[in-house]
Amino acid sequence: MPSGGKSKQYTAWILAGPTATGKTDVSLELARRLGASILSADSMLIYDGMDIGTAKPTLKERGSVSMYGIDLVSPAEHFSVGAWLENAKIAFDSEKEIVVAGGTGLYINALLRGIDTPASLKIHREEARSVFEDGGMEALRKKIEQLSPGAAESLPDPNNPRRLMRLLEVILSGGDIRQMFRGIAYTEQVIAGLDFNPQMLAARIEMRINKMFESGLLEEVVSLRKKYPQFSTTAAGGIGYAEAMAVLDGELTKDAATERIAARTRQLAKRQRTWFRRQLNVSWVTGPKNERDVSRAADEVMEVWERHGKTSVSI
Repeated sequence: MPSGGKSKQYTAWILAGPTATGKTDVSLELARRLGASILSADSMLIYDGMDIGTAKPTLKERGSVSMYGIDLVSPAEHFSVGAWLENAKIAFDSEKEIVVAGGTGLYINALLRGIDTPASLKIHREEARSVFEDGGMEALRKKIEQLSPGAAESLPDPNNPRRLMRLLEVILSGGDIRQMFRGIAYTEQVIAGLDFNPQMLAARIEMRINKMFESGLLEEVVSLRKKYPQFSTTAAGGIGYAEAMAVLDGELTKDAATERIAARTRQLAKRQRTWFRRQLNVSWVTGPKNERDVSRAADEVMEVWERHGKTSVSI
């Protein structure tokens, strides 16, 4: 939850998955069917002007679909999950139907579980662990009951020492324990995800990289550098942009840059896939193989959503 104020409950259709799996095309198709707007959960689409290297949908591609979570800051500015949640709240307050689509697990996780408040300091975590190490779960329960009567009874797994320590930590830090409870409950909700087998995804990644250079990635970076001489660390290190800068600076050949972008993108996709499979309850759908296959993928995502319903979020 963004700092300040109470959280508010919303619902959304969520589509997650690794990079280059067709989430943009499918989410646009789904948004048109549902009369919905899209909230991008992609940490690179937030940068204004970084369009080609991020495969950001053009105004023509978006058509009449409103998109949030894109072009929020310049490449020179720093950004945070809390700032993204503030923009997400604007989207949810402004629109009746929202499709959340993206591969940044940190953003989707923040919608489902919230983010720690600054008051949740290391000292409280250490204190909770100390209580457990000294007296076990009975000591944890006793301390929790003393500070917040009845709080432990709301846990879905009250015999889990990790949950009890986390609950005590939240109580000691003055955090909202309701955030913790809804985070635990909502992780069980099923969301839809797009993916491909590694071999097919690798081929799609190569095609995307070639299209990036053909569409003018190097020219885009030249223009951005003139406008923003100093990029933020995150923007400068963005996949495709770091390599494009290296080509322009004579540090890499275009072929070497292409290989490096492909390797980094494959590594990112692997990390994303692993994170989603471990952290969220995802029903997977094979992504669209081409433009003609977008409708089929959208149909299958709709089936997941119809079967499991919308996802509850709190901001």
